[in-house]
Amino acid sequence: MENHKNILVVAPHCDDEILGCGGTISKHIAHGNHVYVAIVTNGHLGAPELFSKEGTEKVRGEALAAHKILGVKETFFLDFPAPRLDTIPSYQLSNVIAKIIKEKEIEVLYLPHRGDIHKDHRITYEAALVAARPINNCPVKKIMSYETLSETEWAPPFGDDAFIPTIFENIEGHLEKKLEAFKCFSTQIKEFPHPRSLKNIEILSNFRGATVGKINVECFMLIREII
Repeated sequence: MENHKNILVVAPHCDDEILGCGGTISKHIAHGNHVYVAIVTNGHLGAPELFSKEGTEKVRGEALAAHKILGVKETFFLDFPAPRLDTIPSYQLSNVIAKIIKEKEIEVLYLPHRGDIHKDHRITYEAALVAARPINNCPVKKIMSYETLSETEWAPPFGDDAFIPTIFENIEGHLEKKLEAFKCFSTQIKEFPHPRSLKNIEILSNFRGATVGKINVECFMLIREII
């Protein structure tokens, strides 16, 4: 892993960041880097008939506890409506992400995969790409997308939506921190064989690792890298 100082993980919803790159976050921080997390949506604001205010506050508290375990430097809650990001002008989300990128001098950006079944993920991905356009001295040098269990693998079986790993991050020694962080999400954690179970997180890590001769790996798709 290269030694980047400021990293931003953009997550549509609480826990996407842990599922997608919790081990990599732990590894970055162990190498002395600063990791920031931006949680894009607020379920209660978007669909109060589905998500209570108390439930939204609880899952946000769980996210903060998970981030503390990993050592995340700062967490941003952006308060856009879930699960209906398609109802807001996308430039509003782009502008907020761009502000964080500029203020924190973000060099590496982790985004959800564009093909995920949840449209909030695609919209977040597209808005963040606009925010990180390589103009006006944007500091971002590397952009990757991560896979999110129960979102990425349920995408339609078409080439444009497929998650095709191009980066294999060895997280041996960091999977334990990822699992510990995910245990914070009592509202989200499920029993195997549900995708969002501790066992399945480990299985995916083992499977991705076995494809490159490692024990534990998180995979990413490289979107752009400026060297």
